[in-house]
Amino acid sequence: MARRLANVVYLSLKEFASIWRDRGMMIFMVWAFTGAIYLVASGANIEMRNASVGFVDSDGSQLSAGIRDALRPPDFAAPVTLDQASIDSAMDAARFTFIMVIPPRLEQDLLAGHSPAIQLMVDATAMTQAGIGTGYIAEILTRETRRFLSERGVDAAPPLSFTVRAFFNPNLDDKRHMAVMEIVNNVCMLSIILVGAAVVREREHSTIEHLLVMPVGAAEIVFAKILANGAVVLLAVVLSLVLVARGALGITISGSIALYMVGAGIFLFSVMALGVMLATLTPAMPQFALLAFPVIIVMEVLSGGMTPIESMPAYLQMIMTAVPSTHYVKFSLSVLFRDAELDVVWPELAWMAILGVLYSLIALRRFRVMLERSTGG
Repeated sequence: MARRLANVVYLSLKEFASIWRDRGMMIFMVWAFTGAIYLVASGANIEMRNASVGFVDSDGSQLSAGIRDALRPPDFAAPVTLDQASIDSAMDAARFTFIMVIPPRLEQDLLAGHSPAIQLMVDATAMTQAGIGTGYIAEILTRETRRFLSERGVDAAPPLSFTVRAFFNPNLDDKRHMAVMEIVNNVCMLSIILVGAAVVREREHSTIEHLLVMPVGAAEIVFAKILANGAVVLLAVVLSLVLVARGALGITISGSIALYMVGAGIFLFSVMALGVMLATLTPAMPQFALLAFPVIIVMEVLSGGMTPIESMPAYLQMIMTAVPSTHYVKFSLSVLFRDAELDVVWPELAWMAILGVLYSLIALRRFRVMLERSTGG
């Protein structure tokens, strides 16, 4: 047993040296956990900012003017006045995300107790602004209508009122969410790429034969690659959370970083076993990339970081339960955003560990088959 552990340590040192000599991969990894995190968190914005609005006012009343004035920066750019005939051409040319059409006699009909309709045209190709902005505009119309009626002594009180309280991110700051989720996604991507490249590189450089003449087994080779590459990614995650998220972006991490690192380590074990398994199916890096990137994209899109798992079909939820990234995303959100403790997140840790063992057994079997083929056995 001691000899096997010593072999794993020596092979891990060899892997560290290989990673260090691969300057292209090192540069890619440094960028993924520094510049990429910063640019995505500070540049990409899912909040409303300067949405373009066209305004067709067929009423010319005080109410329509109040509605127009309420569409103000920073959520909306200053509304541009249009006439009825230019609506279609403006939408076709994508000049505006929203075009609001105020009907004639809007103010008179409202004071007479009628329910006039305001038309809102939305360019839904700008999906984020279209979805969020429609809700903003609906709230503005409701608020301005109530204000107008109350100033004229008309009872415009709603039948009930409600108060929305946002937990865990009370300011609804998307920078905080996007930075952490980008780190989570990059952990998944880099883990598969690093360990897969390590396996494929042995075959491309014909160094796999050197390993075969050494007194080491397939399990020792596989776990050395997982240990070395996992340690590198884990170190990058710690530095990214502390230096980029906390330092450069000023993001407050609510939960325990130590607990998060434990979960990240278990996830790295499971997902790197998956990376080894994928690498044994391909003879060279181009083929590995063609196989790995669709897997990575599916894991990132369907693991709950972009869309809630609950919104997916039941069969897809069941399939994604067998993917470690699903449990890792849930674990990360619980720890880093909600300050969850071990008694809350232990099921996710257990799932990642079980999947890691399962993937390791499959990867080890595939790796032995690959070695047999390399030796012609």
